[in-house]
Amino acid sequence: MVNPEEAVIVNALVRQALVSAQEVMGENGLNAVLRSVGLGRFIGNFPPNDTNPGIKTTEYARFNEAIESFYGRGGKGMLRRIGKASFQYGVREQGALMGVAGAALKLMPARSRIKFVLNGMVNALKKTNPQVNAWVEEDGDRIAYCESTCAICLGRHSDQPVCHLYVGSVGEAVRWATDQDYEIVETHCVARGDAYCRFEVGEVLA
Repeated sequence: MVNPEEAVIVNALVRQALVSAQEVMGENGLNAVLRSVGLGRFIGNFPPNDTNPGIKTTEYARFNEAIESFYGRGGKGMLRRIGKASFQYGVREQGALMGVAGAALKLMPARSRIKFVLNGMVNALKKTNPQVNAWVEEDGDRIAYCESTCAICLGRHSDQPVCHLYVGSVGEAVRWATDQDYEIVETHCVARGDAYCRFEVGEVLA
């Protein structure tokens, strides 16, 4: 097991996060946040799309926390939008890696589609970074994406779940697979003292 302080995020995932954040926040907003957390080296200089180490996981957690602080009350919504854009980027740029290409998915029942796309997210993360420990959990009629190596909240402490970007990514993944919006609830969070973060797929939203 990797020491959390030594865990890293590979360049491809850092690039995905930065492209998605800039798409939602704009270049000036992103640059201000990068400067505030000591990541100014990425201003106008996104990392390459490879699997070399990009930044420490703790740095990425601080980046997420800074976005939430920067936008105040709108921070959670902003991070969810970035999460949605991040999944869209993954499908667009890394569809084969995620295993989401092909029309066969549309022939499956909704529950099977949800499991398929969440497992695709798990497999893609593990392929790009062997340090990741993520899985899909089924509890009765509920399906959830889980990760004990969540880079969004590593080193953070809160009495409430804080992984809003992941809520957006999981929600967009499920919407992409089913053509419907589902409620996504973070039921467990490492920042809150839980052993892992858990994002449960709830009811279809009206």
